[in-house]
Amino acid sequence: MSYQGNSYHSTSFSLFPPAVKHLLIINLLVFLALFTPGLGQYVFGFGALWPLTHPNFMPWQFISYMFLHGGFAHLFFNLFALWMFGQSIENLWGTKRFVIYYFITGIGAALIHILVTGANVPMVGASGAVYGILLAFAMMFPNRPIFLIFLPIPIKAKYFVIFFGALELFNGVASLQTGIAHFAHLGGMVVGYILIRLWGIKGRHE
Repeated sequence: MSYQGNSYHSTSFSLFPPAVKHLLIINLLVFLALFTPGLGQYVFGFGALWPLTHPNFMPWQFISYMFLHGGFAHLFFNLFALWMFGQSIENLWGTKRFVIYYFITGIGAALIHILVTGANVPMVGASGAVYGILLAFAMMFPNRPIFLIFLPIPIKAKYFVIFFGALELFNGVASLQTGIAHFAHLGGMVVGYILIRLWGIKGRHE
């Protein structure tokens, strides 16, 4: 993998590049620990992102919360999206840039969620970083078709992300009591967009 200006030249493509592979493994191991009797309460207490005024809050939770999930469905969809979209981004950008992007968008997602909502309950999940990756995929491969199980026609990545971004904004503003951190999802996308612009990375016409 080499980078010259705004053009990337990949010599190989991996379905499980290093960062994506290790993120998947760590998330699975933490999930098993979280639902292990006698251990799960400690994992949640130390790892979830607690409200800033809560006695359980610790600075490292802005990172550790990304590895905890509230249930199997939460874990599955986040990890599936991480693998589905993240592999293309890591192969394109390289592992170092991908890892930096992943954690910055995840931290930024948490900060925006706290600023907008006040965050009076603990937060868990990689969704903020995953939405950042989804945004990156749409910017790098705007015209690449995405196929959804419940929709038998392909959707270009750029329209897919616009739809999900608008949906998250609507749900966040409507203050629907869904138990989902909608502004964290939006935060991951916003921070991701800013990072990509700051780095000056251009997408591909595919």
